[in-house]
Amino acid sequence: MPRANPSVDQRSKVGTDFLQLDRASAPRGRLAAWLADQIRAAIADGRLPAGATLPPTRVLAAELQVARGTVSEAYQRLTEEGQIAGRGRGGTVVLDRPRRAAAGRVPRRRVPAAAHVGTVSFTGAPTGPVFDELRTAPAAIDLSPGVPDLAAFPRAAWLRAERAVLNSLSPEDFGYGQPAGAPAFRARVADWLARNRGIAAEPDDVVIVSGVAQALALVARVLRAEGMRTIAVEDPGSLGARQQLQSWGVATPPVRVDERGIDVAALAASGAPAVMLTPAHQFPTGVVLDGARRRELHDWASAGGLVIEDDYDAEHRYDRPPVPALRAQLPEQVCYTGSVSKLLAPALRIGWLLVPARYRDAVIAAKRDSDLGNAVLPQLVLGELMRSGDLERHLRFVRRRHRARRDATIAAIAQHLRSVQVHGAAAGLHLTITFADRVDDVALAAAAFAAGVKVQPLSWHCQRARSSGLVLGYAATSPGEIERGIAILGRQLRRLLAP
Repeated sequence: MPRANPSVDQRSKVGTDFLQLDRASAPRGRLAAWLADQIRAAIADGRLPAGATLPPTRVLAAELQVARGTVSEAYQRLTEEGQIAGRGRGGTVVLDRPRRAAAGRVPRRRVPAAAHVGTVSFTGAPTGPVFDELRTAPAAIDLSPGVPDLAAFPRAAWLRAERAVLNSLSPEDFGYGQPAGAPAFRARVADWLARNRGIAAEPDDVVIVSGVAQALALVARVLRAEGMRTIAVEDPGSLGARQQLQSWGVATPPVRVDERGIDVAALAASGAPAVMLTPAHQFPTGVVLDGARRRELHDWASAGGLVIEDDYDAEHRYDRPPVPALRAQLPEQVCYTGSVSKLLAPALRIGWLLVPARYRDAVIAAKRDSDLGNAVLPQLVLGELMRSGDLERHLRFVRRRHRARRDATIAAIAQHLRSVQVHGAAAGLHLTITFADRVDDVALAAAAFAAGVKVQPLSWHCQRARSSGLVLGYAATSPGEIERGIAILGRQLRRLLAP
């Protein structure tokens, strides 16, 4: 029997079983955006759970009768947002279900200057748990500082390194490790610091720690045991670092930071025997300790002062040359600490600490008392990434991505927040904005959070009065979400300033 010819309506219906997509519902000229929206919605409502595999671009393009490049563009948008990732022969998979407001809508409501929004308290002086509260609270757009591009984590390279390590280990290697860290990894860290930070160190100089937070805890514990009860800190400076030192009974007097870095004359006048600094990219202002101040600090330290150097996101620079670590010039006056939290992922909890020789045994003893030492296997895998060159390749890759997101942030600020000044954009994973008008930055952060955007008020990181502002992280957020988040900030700022 001859087949009946399909009707015009039947011929026009082109779709696929995948998510029951019907190309006829796509707006003309926006196929890639429409497809990305459909997949994004399916991830949000659970139809595509974490680990689900998307159709190959060639297959989906054929079923929808669109160019393969259209599907590739949609996948690329979702990859940049951190919702999906390519797995080579394993296909393209969903990474996780994003925490978004219901139906993808961002609730918009004003909050008073003192407020408790969701589980985050924006009232009074910030307390210890405030970062944990803000970190875990769901929001449509997260512009919190201190997080790299987590979607760019080099999973394939990590798995290769893991296989190489496991294939090389003997049964005895699975026993307890040394409190100071695996010797092979300490050697790799010493090489990494020599190549990338100008620090000449022996493997025995390196103590492996669970991130900078533990490094500060160990140093504070050792110094306090020796009678040192005061460590000056930058102002503004990291609230979290200040809280860590204070939790060990250490006083943290503030020392002013200006466009040249910490005021060393004010540091000397404070009488503090030690100071904690972020000289390569100061948090939160982003300034670099300049040459004259470095010479002044050298003189202060040579006269007996001790520097605790947090090499905060020093690898991430875009528009300026690298600056050497202070430890490279003052090994016996500097306790140096860094980590892979800003380079790879905070989830690894791997960092390193180098202290003057007179403190080394006490620090290792404190580390032993704390946890007997970091897990050995992740150390060895990270060491293999360093040995193979994969870690440096990853750094070059994320620098390009972070720079593009930095540029998107600056462009969005120029469009939506025209009356602000931008600080610290030449490097790092965040920038800071300050306002020409007097603005309650805590009220603005609370209003932004209520509208679905997470930021940190600059005043949280200040011990003394200073211009109000916001600290904005951009590395972990796609350019599109950055633009939407800054637009929301602009609207909330105008509402706060409205008569």
